[in-house]
Amino acid sequence: MKTIFITGASTGLGKTTAKLFQSRGWNVIATMRNPDAETELNQLENVTLLPLDVTNLEQIKSTIHKALEISEIDLVFNNAGYGLIGPLESLSDDQIIRQLDTNLLGVIRVTKEFIPYFRERKSGMFITTTSIGGLVTFPISSTYHATKWALEGWSESLAFELNTFGIDVKTVSPGGIKTDFITRSLDMGTHPEYQGIIDKMMAGTDAMMEAASEPEVIAEVVYEAATDGKKQLRYQAGEDAKALFAQRQELGAEAFRTEFGKQFI
Repeated sequence: MKTIFITGASTGLGKTTAKLFQSRGWNVIATMRNPDAETELNQLENVTLLPLDVTNLEQIKSTIHKALEISEIDLVFNNAGYGLIGPLESLSDDQIIRQLDTNLLGVIRVTKEFIPYFRERKSGMFITTTSIGGLVTFPISSTYHATKWALEGWSESLAFELNTFGIDVKTVSPGGIKTDFITRSLDMGTHPEYQGIIDKMMAGTDAMMEAASEPEVIAEVVYEAATDGKKQLRYQAGEDAKALFAQRQELGAEAFRTEFGKQFI
């Protein structure tokens, strides 16, 4: 029986992925900042809950140590993250640091801690939730995109060095997901000089959520990436994400950027 270690498993895609892998016969180590508040995953067989805040390096070390005492681990799913949007001018330094700390450095820290274990076993896999926002951009989201584009480049480079040890590195890039991400996992800055573009972007968000995928659809792509045996790096997840990325590929980055921006500017 294989084991998956998941970060950010309390809600949304993380929780849905935990339930899917459990239903397919995997052991699941589901981590979250406050496992005591979890009422669903703790009822399932072969699911272990552990506390993990990916911005806390000491807790990362202790939780991973504890997880490896519980079970051998085959797959690490880096999923913890949230969205920060707003004009760069409107964001405080604390907001910017927190976004980078959670979305980018948290993934790097967790991965780095597991590498020696996988390298010695000569097997293992890292899958990281990036976003279609790691492949295309939207206005007033520059710091969020900084983390997601960084994760895409980081994963691509990391794959070169880890593939030689039998370790796979993959990314899953969802479009919109019908979860409470917008209300629960969104931090926003505002600025009167940018109100026009903010209003257009927020109006567009409602349309994007209508085209969004159920979390089960995205979790299936995570499962596909975990089990298909391919050396593929990137997996777009959701019809909206696939369509946007295909459009960018077809038009080329510059033409796509010009056309895409017209709906906001």
